[in-house]
Amino acid sequence: MPALIDTSTRLSQRLRDATAAQHERMHQQMHEAQPFAARERFAGFVAAQYVFQRDVEHLFDDAYVKAQVPDLAVRGRLAAAQADLADLAREVPDDAIATTQVQGAPALGWLYVSEGSTLGAAFLLKEAEARLGLSADFGARNLAAYPEGRGAVWRRFVTALDSDALSRTDGNDVIAGAHAAFERFAALLAKHLPRA
Repeated sequence: MPALIDTSTRLSQRLRDATAAQHERMHQQMHEAQPFAARERFAGFVAAQYVFQRDVEHLFDDAYVKAQVPDLAVRGRLAAAQADLADLAREVPDDAIATTQVQGAPALGWLYVSEGSTLGAAFLLKEAEARLGLSADFGARNLAAYPEGRGAVWRRFVTALDSDALSRTDGNDVIAGAHAAFERFAALLAKHLPRA
């Protein structure tokens, strides 16, 4: 008899479980790329961040996303990444936007990956400060916490994900969007910050 799916599991937990392998691969890819070996390498990481944030912030105009995540104005790191590229004397990449056909629930999956990386960026910021002399005011703005703090903004996002407003089908689509977002960021890292 096939195992029954636990439909009571919160979407935030389902997302975490469903993307765990991709998350681990991302850590490995970052380790191999050595973004903190030199400012030039870190600039490649920021270029990947910039393109990914442009993909994500393109989705901020989606009516479904606006309805589910009403505090979009405090989210996003595109402007910070662009300023960091200027600090690091790196041209702004002109990669095509990957999310032009993404809408509705899958868009929340892209936002999940972006918001999760914001939450986890505290460690990366410390590395950038210690090893490269960068800061939340110069070169590593894209890793800075939101003014309210990482945790508070993340918790609001998780509350939106776990809302009763999202159906099981919506949840499956959010997970599919998260998979696509992880794959996109992996490809951007490979392009802009190839292995050292």
